[in-house]
Amino acid sequence: MGLIKEIWELLLAMAPYLLLGFTIAGILHIIFPKEKVYKHLAGRKFSTVLKASLFGVPLPLCSCGVIPVAAHFRKSGAGKGATLAFLISTPTSGVDSILATYALLGIIFAIFRPFSAMIAGIFIGLFTNLTSTQKVSPQYQQENSCNICNITEPHSHSLIEKLSKMIKYGYFELVEDVGKWLIIGIVAGGAITFFVPDNFIRLYLSNPLIAYPSMLLISIPMYVCATGSIPIAASLIMKGMSPGAGLVFLIGGPATNTATISFVAGKLGKKTLIIYLITIILTAVVSGILMDIVWKYWGGTTLFEPAKMKMLPQWLTVGSAIVLLLLIIRAIFINYIRKQEVTGMGKIFSVPDMTCQHCVST
Repeated sequence: MGLIKEIWELLLAMAPYLLLGFTIAGILHIIFPKEKVYKHLAGRKFSTVLKASLFGVPLPLCSCGVIPVAAHFRKSGAGKGATLAFLISTPTSGVDSILATYALLGIIFAIFRPFSAMIAGIFIGLFTNLTSTQKVSPQYQQENSCNICNITEPHSHSLIEKLSKMIKYGYFELVEDVGKWLIIGIVAGGAITFFVPDNFIRLYLSNPLIAYPSMLLISIPMYVCATGSIPIAASLIMKGMSPGAGLVFLIGGPATNTATISFVAGKLGKKTLIIYLITIILTAVVSGILMDIVWKYWGGTTLFEPAKMKMLPQWLTVGSAIVLLLLIIRAIFINYIRKQEVTGMGKIFSVPDMTCQHCVST
């Protein structure tokens, strides 16, 4: 029962902010469709890199889902620097993960994390543009298709149609993408809180010289989404790990995994892959050092106030947790049915660079 209690407490803390994040993500999908972003990313100017980083920060795409989008931008004429900037800043942040970070780790983490993602994107984009001479020609011209119905001719939609698409994207399609990883992250966070002794983390991971490399070695090859990584980091910090090391995990994990590494190496080159990994490591370490400094001089552990959860009414936290659980259960069931339908036909269709069900459906 103790383990279930810890998992439930994490879910209560995150659920209201996750639902708010999914709502904002749905609104962004209506007014800021990703299909039109590539128009601003062509060329090797500083403005294209800056736009790519800024565009990427609020978009709720995981490190798996961002791959086909980045590939689309690249084929449509986006510069290599802008593509990499988008590839880093997008999965490391997102409106849902920013709010969830605030829920469990407080305002300092919620500011540091998206800012670090943006800086990493700008840095790698500029450095890539300076060191690369390769040019890309658009393989096709993207039409201005509607993000609600995909019709290219000029037309309009009613408020009801827009709200319907917002709800469908924010609460269903997006949850189908990240729901499984949210559950894994919350269960892992609860398990760490329950099973790992307090003195174990303090003895071995309170020292940044040990904790930083450990978090990098763990986070870079594994798949963990920006939101699902939060309860894991929060549990480790509560057990005594350096807050800066927690930030290293929050940056390194979502920004990289074996699929992303393979994509960068194959589509952008091995030299670019080296730059990509070095940039992520440097950004994560520098951000972690700054976080530890701020944590030390601004009150130490008193900064760790998980969004002052007690200020939220119980009906809101419990109700949000129940709604979120129902959405995730539905998402897991839908994904299972889709998988059975595909494999039941005797054939498995493989789309290059497309590994995320949410990205397939959108």
